[in-house]
Amino acid sequence: MVAAITNKSDAKIEQLYRQMKFIRHFEERLLELFEEGLLNGTTHCYIGQEANAVGVISNLSDKDHIFSNHRCHGHYLARTGDAYGLLTEMMGKEDGICRGIGGSQHICASDFKSNGILGGTVPTAAGIAMAMKLDGSDAISVVCMGDGAMGEGVVYETLNIASLWDLPILFLVENNLWSQSTPIRLNMKGTIADRFAAFRIPAVELSTTDVLEIDKAAADIIREVREHRKPRALVIETYRLCSHSKSSDGRPEDEVEARWAGEPLTIHGPRLEADCRTRIDDEVIGAVEDVIERARKAQ
Repeated sequence: MVAAITNKSDAKIEQLYRQMKFIRHFEERLLELFEEGLLNGTTHCYIGQEANAVGVISNLSDKDHIFSNHRCHGHYLARTGDAYGLLTEMMGKEDGICRGIGGSQHICASDFKSNGILGGTVPTAAGIAMAMKLDGSDAISVVCMGDGAMGEGVVYETLNIASLWDLPILFLVENNLWSQSTPIRLNMKGTIADRFAAFRIPAVELSTTDVLEIDKAAADIIREVREHRKPRALVIETYRLCSHSKSSDGRPEDEVEARWAGEPLTIHGPRLEADCRTRIDDEVIGAVEDVIERARKAQ
């Protein structure tokens, strides 16, 4: 069932859909470009989780800083829309975000950083939050991580410091229920929210793929971090519909197939008039293809 949208403008509804559709199509085309042999290394796509990035990042200000992980494309595109810089980076070209040196996982932009080391950006995000607090800024840090990062010691060291020093940071945990090929039921006792509670960090838990629900919850919790200058956590139960990386997947096929029925575009798309949705789809496909064509020609 589609949630009520009476508190959102048509423009907002369209904007959220366009961003999610862009990320989805970009990631789908990335997998095809790998098959063509145009990209190097590996990649960790964001298919199925688009509502998280779009719903949260649309509520941030230009002054805020975002820190991501190995599955960073959706976060980066939701923040910047810079598909050309991302694609040329993955192609190892000079026009890339990091001049082709960082690749798919290691992005360094003005207010966006990602790292392929599990939990590796969490202490860095806290450090930037501390710097912003000392500067008297109202900017915040947001660090995106998966459920797998909750097994890393550096995460808990950071939670302790963030709580002890009242750092303006939002911990965004995208719990996709599988740490690569291990289901969460086999490697985690208790809940993720309980882990934040141990450090007296309030956590909001969502189990939804509805971008409007995420947008509302994110707006509230980001406002709290900004106003109170203290850490908060947003834990979203989500599901990646693609493999962990471009080909590795040990999950049951029927489990993955069942999740397609409630994926973000299926939930949010019907809120648009059919002709509007078709127009946006066509525009997004055209924009992504234009990026690919320009990237192919880049040096």
